[in-house]
Amino acid sequence: MLKDITLGQFFPGSTVVHKLDPRIKLVLTLVYITSLFIAKGFPAYALMLIVLLTCLYLSKIKPKAALRGLRPVMIIIIITVILNIFFIRGDTVVFEFHFIVITTEGLLTAVFMAARLMMLIVGTFLLTYTTSPIALTDGLEWIMHPLKKIRLPIHELAMMMSIALRFIPTLIEETDKIMSAQKARGADFETGGLIKRAKAILPLIIPLFISAFRRADELATAMESRCYHGGEGRTRMKILKAAGRDYLAFLFGAVVMTAVILLRGTVGA
Repeated sequence: MLKDITLGQFFPGSTVVHKLDPRIKLVLTLVYITSLFIAKGFPAYALMLIVLLTCLYLSKIKPKAALRGLRPVMIIIIITVILNIFFIRGDTVVFEFHFIVITTEGLLTAVFMAARLMMLIVGTFLLTYTTSPIALTDGLEWIMHPLKKIRLPIHELAMMMSIALRFIPTLIEETDKIMSAQKARGADFETGGLIKRAKAILPLIIPLFISAFRRADELATAMESRCYHGGEGRTRMKILKAAGRDYLAFLFGAVVMTAVILLRGTVGA
């Protein structure tokens, strides 16, 4: 299950999605998330699904790798679907038994909510799949640049966010190694009730924290030995410059968002 968490992984490539400016990809990700939350009705969700599949195809990310990230949160999606089915009330009753009432509106809301969550997760993971940590840091720093006026350390904040994303797969791999080592010593993480499993996980926390702090200390030492002093006086080997494909991608995102708004208005009418 731990290996199914793909957040923070970067798949190098030379596709058009990989080559997009990280600033544009961050903005398009925000546009995509906003469009998902304002989408309403089957046509709007079908459009968002087509957009997601198109982006996956252009980035050459295998659907299996993209869908693998859904497995750890599948229980949350299932709970959300169940809650929407049984607690959303409507006019058209499909099933009724004592206090249990299932309506068409509840079923539709559950379907849309599940689709929204799955597309949201896969779409946001696509950002880290196709953007290197360095490019992501530069893009975040550019987007947060206006916050410099209130004396916020923008470069340091962007660096911390990108490092945190980058170390998620590393910590997952470290956790898997610790679990394998403890299983070889007779530890059991898969049987028993919820309380027993929770107690079995406790011995993982101490070695995992020690490993995380050790890696953080090694990273800090490596950065200091390379004379890293934050964003002050820092130059970049690669200057971010928007190309024609970036403007086309931004225009495509604006068109998609406009279409979703128009479709929402049609459904609402």
